[in-house]
Amino acid sequence: MTGDKQRDSAASDRRKAKPPARYAVAFGGPTASGKSAAALAAAKEFGGVVINADSMQVYRELAILTARPDAASMAGVPHRLYGVLSAGDVCSAGRWRAMALAEIDAAQAAGKLPILAGGTGLYLEALRNGLAPIPPIPGEIRAKARTLMLEEDGPALHERLARIDPAAAAALRPSDRQRIIRAWQVMTATGRSILAWQREAGQTEEAPELTTFLFLPDRATLYAACDRRFERMIEAGAVEEVQALLALGLDPGLPAMKAVGVREIAAYLRGEIDRVEMIARGQRATRNYAKRQYTWFRRRVPAVQVFNEQYSERLDRDIFTKIRESRLTL
Repeated sequence: MTGDKQRDSAASDRRKAKPPARYAVAFGGPTASGKSAAALAAAKEFGGVVINADSMQVYRELAILTARPDAASMAGVPHRLYGVLSAGDVCSAGRWRAMALAEIDAAQAAGKLPILAGGTGLYLEALRNGLAPIPPIPGEIRAKARTLMLEEDGPALHERLARIDPAAAAALRPSDRQRIIRAWQVMTATGRSILAWQREAGQTEEAPELTTFLFLPDRATLYAACDRRFERMIEAGAVEEVQALLALGLDPGLPAMKAVGVREIAAYLRGEIDRVEMIARGQRATRNYAKRQYTWFRRRVPAVQVFNEQYSERLDRDIFTKIRESRLTL
């Protein structure tokens, strides 16, 4: 073998031995900020695959109420992790991370750009930073936690946590019932604070390099968009969707049963409130959810660019330029 051929062969072997670095573009922001439309535009421009990063859009029974991309969008561009689990299943951040990494790898292997889109900031944070290695919580403790969630309000749960893990309680608001009960479960099951476990968070798999764009419109614009979105969902059949979900007889503690709008529509179906009140409550719940998302993304998700407006096509030039620049630096 000649010298040139030997060098070419060695270079080829090195390329085969070392897979390409993981890389993905991510679009995040609160509900109704336009991140899904931005992801679709980028996928069309770069030949990409859109990967869901929303904790509720993974459930197949909630297409309308979670504003899952429509059939036309999904037919024109490959979409992954949308409607892949049943409402009776549980999609944790760790489970989603494993699925997302697999989809990122599959997209890159096919020569396509992985593009994440979603409003669950915890998912993007977990993808970038890894997860705390907390052991599985025993079934009896999880059952006790569900009972406590039904019987006690936020302040009572917060006081319960403070008695066994004051440091974790101090880091949580009394209104944050989900995280309070999670911290209580971890301390009860392991004898260690969830804060200690989180300090040990590390990567079990290589994290992708993310080029992240956030859409954080002013609150008035965002809340008006939330109100319009909920009205459109009702017109599109969200009531019937929730009726079918309730007919499954699922555990009310499951994540899908806590999707924004399910509680309000369920109250309407039980005859407890009228249609006008149901819409008003659903809009308020959507606005409150968007507010929490807004705060999470602004404080905890680093971005290459933050747009203080909803997505529109006039932003494509800036977005596409930054994506090209980011890919060239890899």
